[in-house]
Amino acid sequence: MGNPLQKLASQTVIYGLGNILPRLINYLFSLVLTYIFLKPADLSINTEYYAYISFINIIFTYGMETAFFNFANKSDDKSKVLSTVFVSILFSTIGLSILLFVFSGSISNAIGNEGQANFIRWCVLIIATDTLMAIPFANLRLNNQAKKFAFIKFMNVILTIGINVFYFLVCKVAYENGEDSFIARLYNPEIGVGYAFMANLLANIFCMLLLTKEFKQIKFDFDKELWKQMFSYAWPLLILGLAGMINETFDRIILKYLLPEDIGKHELGVYGACYKISILMTIFIQAFKYAAEPFFFNHAKNKDSKKLNAIVMKYFIIFCLFLFLGTMMNLPWLQYAISSEYRVGLNVVPILLLANLCLGVYYNLSIWYKLTGQTKFGAMITIIGAVITLTINFIGIPKYGYMACAWATLSSYSLMMIISYVLGQKYYPIAYNLRSISVFSVLAIGFYVVSGLYAHIDSKVLVLVLNNLLLLIFIWLFYKLEFDNIKKLKHLES
Repeated sequence: MGNPLQKLASQTVIYGLGNILPRLINYLFSLVLTYIFLKPADLSINTEYYAYISFINIIFTYGMETAFFNFANKSDDKSKVLSTVFVSILFSTIGLSILLFVFSGSISNAIGNEGQANFIRWCVLIIATDTLMAIPFANLRLNNQAKKFAFIKFMNVILTIGINVFYFLVCKVAYENGEDSFIARLYNPEIGVGYAFMANLLANIFCMLLLTKEFKQIKFDFDKELWKQMFSYAWPLLILGLAGMINETFDRIILKYLLPEDIGKHELGVYGACYKISILMTIFIQAFKYAAEPFFFNHAKNKDSKKLNAIVMKYFIIFCLFLFLGTMMNLPWLQYAISSEYRVGLNVVPILLLANLCLGVYYNLSIWYKLTGQTKFGAMITIIGAVITLTINFIGIPKYGYMACAWATLSSYSLMMIISYVLGQKYYPIAYNLRSISVFSVLAIGFYVVSGLYAHIDSKVLVLVLNNLLLLIFIWLFYKLEFDNIKKLKHLES
């Protein structure tokens, strides 16, 4: 029993501390890298390879994480579901990793990064360790062990940052100062930004050790019939995931190929750095997703589940609008998070913030096809989004560069959101509070437009004061319009 919304909020906060805080630290350090690698082209490989990692991670997990949540909640023998999905993931990971290792040199040459086979191998090992931890992490989420989940995620990033700091701020500095020391010899300029991949891999290996107890709980009991059912449920999610990653990361993969090489790498470095300015929205959505997916599955059988979904959607959107407004109102000082060579791309920030808001809404809406088992619709919607992304990018990048990438992302996510809403109202109708959502959306966008009217003022301090005054007005209006509704939610029971 207890208030389900309070539980969702607390779980989101815990996942946030384990996911938002570490990723915030990680992203902040990645912004520090813009001051270490002053040429955007030098940092472009980091942006490019992590785009590949995100994309290939989907192939390695092939929808089995969500399938695990679905079947574990329906089964009386959760341990069999756990062992079946893990055995499947284990053997597929080994096979795919060996394949990528064998062709690492060819892959490196094919993507125009000759002589960087080691980077490919490190990235493969990052993907493999991420994948092997995915199901133990999912089991922690299923069992509401958010604190342990958060702790391990936190340790992962802290260790990653620690190794990065050691190599880039200690070893690299010693090497460039011409020191004849052990520390200086640890740095190889030919590896350069590649030490970031090494740090990620070492942190993953350490976190696998922290999950030893969870690995030991898994019995190697493979149920073939159960696996067939799970794979039948999961394969559309694989297509959905691949199409989703096209929407999310493919622009950073193809950007350098659609422009002259020197320009392409520069644009990729700039775009990758400015993309990270929208970090708070991205990370909040990810933390919410961690908490919300098991929440929606666990409450699906409750008579008021649809009412809960509508309430969650409303306040999710309002909070995202607050993050949008908070980021844009404070961009005059947030821009200094990246070095001056990268700030030319700041125009993408509001577009990407709104794009991620639409993506977050889509995540909320997507529960209808996951609960009804009609995951094929999810695949269809995301494929449509991917087609939009690819079309706008291929047409727009040669002429508009990374601005086309940003507009493609917003166009894709907004269309996916609309289609999912329309289909959801047909197959799993939920009475969302569109009036309230529209009011706060208009207020947030309106305040952002107003801030542009005085952006030319020379005094940045005055601009910041006026901007944050608008932000405070938004918060005050939320308080006035929603205070009574929030009081009622405190008495909501699961």
